Amino acid sequence: MSGTGQAAPTQVRWRILCLLMGLCLISHVNRASMSVAGTDRIMEQYSISPTRMGVVYSTFLLVYSLCMIPGGLFIDRFGPRRALLVVGFGSALFGVMTGVMGWMFSSGAQLVLALLLVRGTMGLLSAPLHPAAARAIGNWFPFPQRSLANSIVTCAAIVGVAVSYPGFGTLIKLLDWPGAFLVCAGITALLSGLWALHATDWPAQHRGVNAAEKELIDESVAQTLEGRVPRVPDLSSPKEKQGLVELVSPPSGSRAEGWSKLLRNRSLILITVSYAAVGYFQYLFVYWMQFYFDKVLHLGETASKYYAGILQLALALGMLLGGWLSGWLSLGSGVRRGRAWVSGGGMLASAFLLGLGVLAREPVWIVLWFALAHATLGASEGPFWATAVDIGGSKGGTAAAICNTGGNLGGLLAPVVTPWVGSHLGWPWAIGLGGVICFLGALCWCGIDPKHATPNSQGPRPSNA
Repeated sequence: MSGTGQAAPTQVRWRILCLLMGLCLISHVNRASMSVAGTDRIMEQYSISPTRMGVVYSTFLLVYSLCMIPGGLFIDRFGPRRALLVVGFGSALFGVMTGVMGWMFSSGAQLVLALLLVRGTMGLLSAPLHPAAARAIGNWFPFPQRSLANSIVTCAAIVGVAVSYPGFGTLIKLLDWPGAFLVCAGITALLSGLWALHATDWPAQHRGVNAAEKELIDESVAQTLEGRVPRVPDLSSPKEKQGLVELVSPPSGSRAEGWSKLLRNRSLILITVSYAAVGYFQYLFVYWMQFYFDKVLHLGETASKYYAGILQLALALGMLLGGWLSGWLSLGSGVRRGRAWVSGGGMLASAFLLGLGVLAREPVWIVLWFALAHATLGASEGPFWATAVDIGGSKGGTAAAICNTGGNLGGLLAPVVTPWVGSHLGWPWAIGLGGVICFLGALCWCGIDPKHATPNSQGPRPSNA
């Protein structure tokens, strides 16, 4: 029983979290499967060079990044539920089209052009994925649970990448690469249908949420945002009544002013730059580690797939640990220090461990150091998303989109820069560059404050459906 005599809170928010996990997992399978298909079949079958294939990978990320802020505006205008429906069903459609391209073209040049168009459009429709998930968590979870919830969702996304190497590779052997894309598209459509049937934007809109769960979420927000949630006004006072009218019906142009102020928020700018470093590091591992193990270190196709998968699982485990650790540290040291120690410290450790992996010579040590580097980087993820949404307030979707734009602008460089550096300076330098960038990104956390909210960014939340 709660302190107000109500029944125990329902657990609908955790079911929402499970659906978010499923959508993020399959979305990242759809993303990473392109690199698996490229390494296993497409580059050899169509005589496409790694650099040209890297352009295909980066096209998805470029369009994804450019559409991130418009995607955030869409989230704040229409809600995370609708945004994720666009992501899910759009990814399913263009996953089917990716497979169809393999049956339509026999020329490598034609296929590259077709994949640029299809994967670029998939990137456009996928742009709201993580900002929408972060905004949904901000709507559904008490403040102390948000870093952990965001870490769980991003962990699921990385598990999706990890299972892509052996899982999608097996589908390619059974069905060839076009058929493998069709299977993943069907799973994506199924999960999107479940989200459509069960999810709502706010707890108050869900029939399964009781009053105790609503109170648990709302009281936590009121207690931790330190005055950014307005108190219930006294409607007998004409002044307060007028203030409420202005809050609910903001003057013309205030929406644009609200989100544009985010672009001038120092903490949001720093966290975006820092997340660009994380994006570069992660996409370096997503797109080129299987290739590095197989084609550069000559560890064998099967072993390389599993080693690449191990690195992604290490990232996922690090995310879970980091989400829990940042919440625990925040209780005793404050939100700013707790998150900075986990994210900034994790990035510093990751840069150092990556260097050890580059210098190692035995496969077991290379994989071990790279896995630890990826795990410590993963620990930084949850605080990034929680902090971006907290900074944005009612524009949390846009703030998360801005942060993720930085992550993907940094990430889209890795597929192209890595093979270029590898061909000119050697692959150890190409991999080690990720550590240097990660180190520089960690320094940004010295100036990031999750309580630096954009002025007037917190708006009213609906009390009913």
